[in-house]
Amino acid sequence: MDPVDLALMLLRLAVGGTMIAHGVNHWRGGGKIAGTAGWFESLGLRHGTLQAWASVVTEIGAGVLLILGLITPLAAAGVVGVMLVAALLAHRPNGFFIFKEGWEYVMILAVVAVVIGVTGPGTISLDSALGIVYDGWIGGAVALGGGVLGTALLLAAFWRPQRQGAVAEDSSAEEPSPEESSPEESSPEA
Repeated sequence: MDPVDLALMLLRLAVGGTMIAHGVNHWRGGGKIAGTAGWFESLGLRHGTLQAWASVVTEIGAGVLLILGLITPLAAAGVVGVMLVAALLAHRPNGFFIFKEGWEYVMILAVVAVVIGVTGPGTISLDSALGIVYDGWIGGAVALGGGVLGTALLLAAFWRPQRQGAVAEDSSAEEPSPEESSPEESSPEA
């Protein structure tokens, strides 16, 4: 067994498993879908329930596909897209470092996903068994380009952040409770 193929499988298992855990947490953890939806809406995403389910399906789907090594560049694009949204909406205001809820962690997951797109899944994968070979520049372009395009489309269609003054004026808007929407329990990166 080639050590590079074994390393690529390990990388796919780690990132894919992490994405599945994120998706399951958004679905079943803490505040469940309602908590995730409320948290997404507090970040400025309209139709929070739709966004919560889209996040769950993308995270679990991309994770399973990465683990299997099936349509790997598209799976990597899903990871890149989810992590870019998390970086831009949830983590960017907090700076770089993860100990301050910064974008360090989500950036690493996105970069690793692009690298998996470039390298391909290796021979220990369904892509290899089925003869699906999209790696190198094409795999990297699909992973990075697909993730960036998905992020841009999502933000253009659904992101409507409130202005600072509008938040103070809207006395009817309630923040989700910490039990329903804490970043540890229901954020895109949790």
